[in-house]
Amino acid sequence: MNTLVRFDPAADRLDDFFAGFFRPVFNAERGTVGNTSEIRIDVREDEKSYAVDAAIPGVKKEDIHVAIDGNEVSITAEVKNEKEVKEGERVLRTERFYGKTTRRFALAQEIDESGAAAKYEDGVLRLTLPKKAATSAKKLAIQ
Repeated sequence: MNTLVRFDPAADRLDDFFAGFFRPVFNAERGTVGNTSEIRIDVREDEKSYAVDAAIPGVKKEDIHVAIDGNEVSITAEVKNEKEVKEGERVLRTERFYGKTTRRFALAQEIDESGAAAKYEDGVLRLTLPKKAATSAKKLAIQ
């Protein structure tokens, strides 16, 4: 059996017109702009280390912070947009933002923080995260 649905062309056109117009500019909680993540990462692994490439365009390296806690990695970047409006000029639309964005992820094995290295070049943060040597489980003697 088919169900009839009333079509209202005026309402449908208005919905299309306003779709995306009132979208959130920046969600600090999720570190997103609109529906996309601000920091995108690629993670590769070999037997000794992890290699992480994080795309963070338009940020100065002084505004990027990386924290390692066991097997968890946190990348935080502060975006600062300086806008210069000249006299007699008016801004029609601004989609850039100020704020912090964070990306956290866990790796399968703990990281040796003493050997970790980071390099920022051309908007890409490259992390080299050596794996911590696996320790064997200790057996306890029951007395």
